[in-house]
Amino acid sequence: MTTLGLIRHGSTPWNKEKRAQGNSDIPLDQEGRQDAYKLAGRLDDEEWDVIYSSPLKRAKQTAEIIAKRLSIQEILIDHRIREASGGQIEGTIEEERIEKWGVNWRDLDLGIEKQPSIFERGKSFVKDVVINHPNKRVLIVSHGAFIGHLVSGLDEGFKEVERLDNTSVTLVNKLEEKWRCDLYNCTKHLTVK
Repeated sequence: MTTLGLIRHGSTPWNKEKRAQGNSDIPLDQEGRQDAYKLAGRLDDEEWDVIYSSPLKRAKQTAEIIAKRLSIQEILIDHRIREASGGQIEGTIEEERIEKWGVNWRDLDLGIEKQPSIFERGKSFVKDVVINHPNKRVLIVSHGAFIGHLVSGLDEGFKEVERLDNTSVTLVNKLEEKWRCDLYNCTKHLTVK
């Protein structure tokens, strides 16, 4: 059985400001680094074979903290697991989007990457992971929108009920030819004192 441990990166200044990040290369903030260390401590109690990361700083920094704690020597970078492109809205907050494009800005073509494109690159990535790491436990440090679309596409019975929190863990297992989401948006490591 192949297991994917999908990790959303730690928090950034733009997360706090509610700015659309997309492919903007924003680093972790202090809280993001602290939470990544807590997550690494949680994952240290588990068995993981490989770690992949998006090329964006916030994901790479989170992956580096985890890899060091787990004594994983190499972080595999893959551009297919980067965040969904936010097009023209990157760097803006909701009020700025409404001011610039109106309350129906979501109905406009602002260059925002669509779900089919996100899932296609995610599906291609997952196919390669299964071929290259059969029956392994693979950590994937990525981004909220990307993970949400990927899980919804892999597990046909899955319905996303909440947005992913920073440093959350989502587990997806491949059983025969089907994927099943067994854990979604778990942040128990953040509540441990």
